[in-house]
Amino acid sequence: MTRLNEDAKGVYVIALTPFTENGALDLESTDRMVDFYLDRGATGLTVLGMMGEAQKLTTEESQTYVRRILKRVGDRVPVVAGVSAPGFAQMKALTDMVMSDGAAGVMIAPPSSLRNDQQIVTYYKQAADQLGDVPFVLQDFPLATSVTIPVSVIQAIIDQIPTCVCLKHEDWPGLAKITALRTMAEQSGGRRISILCGNGGMFLPEEMARGADGAMTGFAYPEMMRDVVHHCNAGDPERAQDLFEAYLPLARYEQQPGLGLAIRKYIMAKRGAIASPALRKPGGELSRDDIAEVERLIARQTRRLADLA
Repeated sequence: MTRLNEDAKGVYVIALTPFTENGALDLESTDRMVDFYLDRGATGLTVLGMMGEAQKLTTEESQTYVRRILKRVGDRVPVVAGVSAPGFAQMKALTDMVMSDGAAGVMIAPPSSLRNDQQIVTYYKQAADQLGDVPFVLQDFPLATSVTIPVSVIQAIIDQIPTCVCLKHEDWPGLAKITALRTMAEQSGGRRISILCGNGGMFLPEEMARGADGAMTGFAYPEMMRDVVHHCNAGDPERAQDLFEAYLPLARYEQQPGLGLAIRKYIMAKRGAIASPALRKPGGELSRDDIAEVERLIARQTRRLADLA
């Protein structure tokens, strides 16, 4: 497998972890899910992410799941694995495992214990020292990690750590951060790394206009992200915006804290990508009213897309 590098672009879908109704890993659905993502234009997959229920898996289950993904993907697209962990020993063990099985790189989020800029830079230097030449994605997601990483700190990490090849941008609001990073690289002649954006694609047209290279997030309709990225790159931002707005109500609904993953899994099961919408406990559950609202939004989305055809 080709290793992740600064040229990463397109849509790296944050993959679900399918479970059976009794909470066991569903590996047959894992195969179907991979095919679903790739058929809809994913240029990469990211596994063991925060929305992939990675924290609910044992080490053995993580390896089984990642190996199944990699086997199904083959050499078609790169696979990035989340390896964030409380300590470097656990992070290195997980990194060695996924890289030996064929992953293209890893993703590292900062621990919530980091309190200042120097601590953040030092943490990523130490992580890179532990992982050697493994390329990594810096996950910037303050809403989840409680760690705010200023532009100057991200640029310092880029300048000082060559194995940092991609920023997963999930700051909110954060559009100015993309502009600042791109401007800083252009003015200094420094290294330009990939910027792939999260938050369920909620700001994808604006992020692309600011200089992002694509998305690294989940949404039950990955074809929305594929088409937005495509039309932005093709110089047709108005078409990209029209398509984005057709999906926006459902994308917004899916962003609800606590219920978002349950909504995504419900729709993915409805679309035939996975057999069951089950989350491994603890996890949110949809009420009858929730399901009725989702179904209404799906119907309205279908009509809007027909109007754009």
